[in-house]
Amino acid sequence: MKRYDVIVIGGGPAGYAAAIRAAQLGMNVACIDERMDADGRPALGGTCLNVGCIPSKVLLEASAIYDLTRRRYPQWGILTGEIGLDLGAMMAHKQAVVDRMTQGIATLFQANGVRSLSGRGRLLPNREVEFTPADGSEPTTLSADHVVLAAGSRPVEIGAAPLHGDIIVDSTGALGFREVPARLGVIGAGVIGLELGSVWRRLGAEVVLLEAQQEFLNVCDRQIAREALRSFRAQGLDVRLGSRVTGCTVADGVVDLEYQDEQGQTRTERFDRLIVAVGRQSNTDGLCASEAGLLLDEWGFVHVDRHCLTNLPGVHAVGDLVRGPMLAHKGAEEGVMVIERIAGREAAVNYDTIPSVIYTLPEIAWAGATEQGLTATGTAYRSGTFPFAANGRAHAYGETEGMVKVLADATTDRVLGVHMIGPGCSELIATAVVAMEFGASSEDLALTVFAHPTLSEALHEAALGVHGRAIHIAKKK
Repeated sequence: MKRYDVIVIGGGPAGYAAAIRAAQLGMNVACIDERMDADGRPALGGTCLNVGCIPSKVLLEASAIYDLTRRRYPQWGILTGEIGLDLGAMMAHKQAVVDRMTQGIATLFQANGVRSLSGRGRLLPNREVEFTPADGSEPTTLSADHVVLAAGSRPVEIGAAPLHGDIIVDSTGALGFREVPARLGVIGAGVIGLELGSVWRRLGAEVVLLEAQQEFLNVCDRQIAREALRSFRAQGLDVRLGSRVTGCTVADGVVDLEYQDEQGQTRTERFDRLIVAVGRQSNTDGLCASEAGLLLDEWGFVHVDRHCLTNLPGVHAVGDLVRGPMLAHKGAEEGVMVIERIAGREAAVNYDTIPSVIYTLPEIAWAGATEQGLTATGTAYRSGTFPFAANGRAHAYGETEGMVKVLADATTDRVLGVHMIGPGCSELIATAVVAMEFGASSEDLALTVFAHPTLSEALHEAALGVHGRAIHIAKKK
């Protein structure tokens, strides 16, 4: 029986980060991953690199450039003639980026001495792992001092809209349409639905998003969510809140969908394509033999402590398998943390400062407490906001929608949360996270010199605004 110091099941961001860090610390490590590409080759990187974060951002960037070239560049004096769309070339570019990224993980494994095993891993009792190779050969049993479960997640399916070829698809299918749908329906107006809906709206589709919740983006600060809804509707995204899908049929290449609106009235819509984007669920099915005794919680996540240790000695679980936001960077940090602890080092993940981003235009990003959360807990706070409409660099970009908002403790002035919507927010939020990690006050940010003209000045001014000191906006009477 082959024995390792660490066996990682799953080669996504949580799993490959754990495997590489273990190898860096001198451990003998194997990473088992079952994902294959369209040509039947191993494809490390999990959902994120293959059918999630990376390909979606490529299409978001490409579709934004296409849309801006048509709408804005002539106003700036940039004349390019008639603008056309080669969707096949755009998809080929997306796949080329994915292939480079996944091959990059394979190269990192080789460079660090990680044993990459293509196939399926299943946890057995006593930290043994059944490995079923992807080539169809007989399963073998491996053993390890430590096992890290990092099998990721998959899209949730719903009975009211079962997947149907390339007509009713999940997020994976939505990244591979061969033509722009004339009319596209999206079930779910959360992060995934908004990003995918934005891609196809920019490329020319009429897009309707049906959201069962009455409240838009309830994970966001309310003020930011209201600004986002106004902006998205102005872009032509038809967001319908309180809309619960009850059924659909596919005939002659179109989808007839039935839903109840927020007044309880039954409505019908016809779409050329339908995306189901109602969330994701952990890949715990078949991950562990029943006799191993791995404990799951009531939501189907692997039960872990704050350091991602399961109820089984020497077995950790990280990423989308466990509680917390399903974010690649959160999973990667957990993967590194558990390896550091296995090596006898002190390590922890600060879940209070994990940034979240929605890569639409405008971008939405946040970290820390929301205003409604602070109100609910009775925490006294001060708030400072600053609009991008008063930022010179935003005007240079032609992106002046949105704002930055800083929430600080009313007594200590410590920054409790930062929320933003506007240009470049996916990058700007990192500054706020660093400040919060170091326990900064709003005054610390206010006393920091930010370069001019930059988008980051909006964060500076919002921090100044906590105490009514913003320079480039009139103080409210």
